[in-house]
Amino acid sequence: MPKPSAPSVRQVHNIDGCSLITKEEIAAVQNTNVTDAKSSEGSDGNHLITQCYYATTGPNLSVSVAVTQFDPSNVAGPSPREFWEQTFGRFRKEETETEKKEHEEKDAPNTRGGGREEGEEGTPPKKMDGVGEEAFWAGNRVGGALYVLKGDVFIRISVGGPDNQEKKIEKSKTLAQKALGRLP
Repeated sequence: MPKPSAPSVRQVHNIDGCSLITKEEIAAVQNTNVTDAKSSEGSDGNHLITQCYYATTGPNLSVSVAVTQFDPSNVAGPSPREFWEQTFGRFRKEETETEKKEHEEKDAPNTRGGGREEGEEGTPPKKMDGVGEEAFWAGNRVGGALYVLKGDVFIRISVGGPDNQEKKIEKSKTLAQKALGRLP
């Protein structure tokens, strides 16, 4: 007779953002030399966020990669997947009109003002296909970032430079595929 399965346990990994993409891969995508990769780490109380900043010789061609994962000091908090769902779930195309209206009404006070990750003047994140379990581009006329979910981890990739948004999305997707292949 088979043993009853053990209760589900959250897997906690301390994933260094700099371990997901090499300097050479950044250099190839940005067509410049990478001079340094600096790692940093912090917690928002629920999640551990590790970041890697890739400095380049080309002007404004730096790249930033952030990994949001379980915080080992608070594994009882909401998972990164739950946070993802709260943040991006309402922007799926298959959401019903009723749900969309409820979210818009609920979030109405937060739709003004700068500094929102969704972009400028309430521009909603755009669903991206072909990368990770689910992905969204949050951008505006000056920049943006690609957010990609895999399991209970999500990554954020921001590519600098003079490229238009379409090219930055393409470069971000290329780098995301490399990073996703190295996630545990």
